[in-house]
Amino acid sequence: MNMSEVQKLAPAIRGELRKDEPMSRHVSWRAGGCVAQFFKPADLADLQAFLPTLAKDEPVLFVGLGSNLLVRDAGFDGTVVLTTPMLHGLTLDEADATLVCAGAGVASPHVAKFAARHALAAAEWLAGVPGTIGGALAMNAGCYGTETWEQVVDCTTIDRDGVLHTRTSADYEIGYRHVAAKYVNEEWFVAARFRFPVGDAALAKARIKELLTRRMASQPLDKPNAGSTFRNPPGDHAARLIEACGLKGFTIGGAQVSIKHANFIINTGTASAADIENMIGHMQATVKEKTGVALVREVKIVGSAA
Repeated sequence: MNMSEVQKLAPAIRGELRKDEPMSRHVSWRAGGCVAQFFKPADLADLQAFLPTLAKDEPVLFVGLGSNLLVRDAGFDGTVVLTTPMLHGLTLDEADATLVCAGAGVASPHVAKFAARHALAAAEWLAGVPGTIGGALAMNAGCYGTETWEQVVDCTTIDRDGVLHTRTSADYEIGYRHVAAKYVNEEWFVAARFRFPVGDAALAKARIKELLTRRMASQPLDKPNAGSTFRNPPGDHAARLIEACGLKGFTIGGAQVSIKHANFIINTGTASAADIENMIGHMQATVKEKTGVALVREVKIVGSAA
């Protein structure tokens, strides 16, 4: 049997488990190694049944659109849980129409468009976030002057025993592209509620269109990429520093610093995870040497280097 062939789990579990699944299929860079186990739950209840079957020391990684992730070429010796399309709920709260309830697997731009259709304002910026709500919660994603946790009322997490918890911002240390739990248990985001003020549907839709047009004009969306590679340092922009160091267009293997946006690394078609990681290191070393600024990665890198 091909190890990446879909295998049905025990009868109590309705989802699918894939062995040695290539993560290049599930990350936006379209590069990287395999994961030992790849689980696609049927729904939230299925996920609750599955997690307790794992060993307590089993590394677990929740992945949505893989837009902020690099899996090293030697792979990830653990279990990846795919949140899309399973955690896909997107509704208005029954008691308060200014609350939007979104599953962790929902693409952030879908939340922006959903809010606009319901005449809610201040969600438009989410149209510029390439990942899912789960990823946005995990890293406090932001753009156009707004960050995720500024609008979160509460969120739902799941632990290794399959138990659901309601959490608020008070349960986390939150900063610029940084979210760290204050609690001890390992938990993962499965949903969140956002509050958006009542606005004008037409204006919100026009703003979304404007932001998407700006994004298409300024970012290399025609090539596999993972969005911004580095955080902006205080009072400056990573892209400006990288460009000032003459790195636009610089290539290592199949990885290239985008000519369109210097804070983006693109896969020209043949990039390995090592090419991309080496590029990240080269950019950091060059900027540090020439400007004295230490660039901090936004991108999460997992797996064995060899």
